[in-house]
Amino acid sequence: MQNGLPSTASPNKGKGVCHRIILIGYMGAGKTTIGKALAAELGLRFYDLDWYIESRMRKTVAQLFAEMGEEGFRRIERNMLHEVAEFEDVLISCGGGTPCFFDNMQYINQQGHTLYLKASPDVLYKHLKMGKSVRPLLLNKTPYEVKAFISEQLAAREPFYLLAHHTLDVSLMDNFEKIKLSVTQAKEVLGV
Repeated sequence: MQNGLPSTASPNKGKGVCHRIILIGYMGAGKTTIGKALAAELGLRFYDLDWYIESRMRKTVAQLFAEMGEEGFRRIERNMLHEVAEFEDVLISCGGGTPCFFDNMQYINQQGHTLYLKASPDVLYKHLKMGKSVRPLLLNKTPYEVKAFISEQLAAREPFYLLAHHTLDVSLMDNFEKIKLSVTQAKEVLGV
């Protein structure tokens, strides 16, 4: 997938069956990693909501935050969520804050099967350290400050995450076999 565009064609096209799976969870939980692999296995188109926003707005999420503030970004995010969640035969990976604003969590629960990828603050910290992308919210923070930030923000967001239809505890996904196991577990939890 590039620029928020779908990565695979859907084999369900024209069969009258519409599938939507929506992954939520904190940054670093593995929503994009598991989402891409799960979408490929199920023959669904994959959309990362942040990438979709960047593609449509032609600006990075960081630029949108800087120009419009969080409130402005969250309005755009809500509108883009409503666009992409109407697509058929998709797997959507939401940004970590998406479920926590407006009626987003209620909306995504109505649109498809929601799966919360749950991880402890320590696991999230390890995932973020292994990740290749720089997270703007974590810039210029010491490891101690990053851990404290994750713990505090996760505590505030988890009540929204726990409203998902399904929850999957994800362990450290530091190699392909562990990612593959998480995808298999996600399929079992979702019943697909």
